[in-house]
Amino acid sequence: MVTERQPKKTETVEVRMPFETKQAFMLRCRAEGRTASEAIRGFIDNELETSLKPRARFSAAGRRWLGAAVLAVLALGAVTAPSLAQTLNPARSSFEQLDLNRDGLLSFEEYRAR
Repeated sequence: MVTERQPKKTETVEVRMPFETKQAFMLRCRAEGRTASEAIRGFIDNELETSLKPRARFSAAGRRWLGAAVLAVLALGAVTAPSLAQTLNPARSSFEQLDLNRDGLLSFEEYRAR
């Protein structure tokens, strides 16, 4: 029975990081019972595997934040819409100020009262 050999690991990658980060990483690897090389190879394998899969556009926290932002914009719009409508149509606003009985018609008495 012939078993296939794993390819030898001959390539290296140099990574620059602060000394404290390296020490913390090495301690964590020792605590997990693996070498730093195994941890880094596992990370690279995982990245290569997940890079082929489509990623979600937003995480759950991102979706919650986006939903809250949309609600805030809608609430702000509801508050500012009436004043914005008056700004966009000042003639209508002036008419409404003159139409005292709100019947949609402007009488001479209403006009003189202002």
